[in-house]
Amino acid sequence: MKKLQVGKVTHYFSKIKVAVVKLIDFVKLGDEISFEGFSTDFKQVVSSIEVEHLSVEEGKPEQSVAIKVVGKVRPGDLVFKIIY
Repeated sequence: MKKLQVGKVTHYFSKIKVAVVKLIDFVKLGDEISFEGFSTDFKQVVSSIEVEHLSVEEGKPEQSVAIKVVGKVRPGDLVFKIIY
């Protein structure tokens, strides 16, 4: 198993459990990602990506994307893609 950093959390909306992630690499639906930070550490499969309120299948480098998350994240948390 390998981890590749794909972005960093810039915002978190707790009521709707959505993280805004500034990407530095590609992320697509079905990818397994992990959120890691001072008090954050969980993995999940990407089930929803939005760019400016429109659903997309893939986020590209330099985009800010909204990803539905299963746990609490914080601004500054790093996002990694899990590669098997």
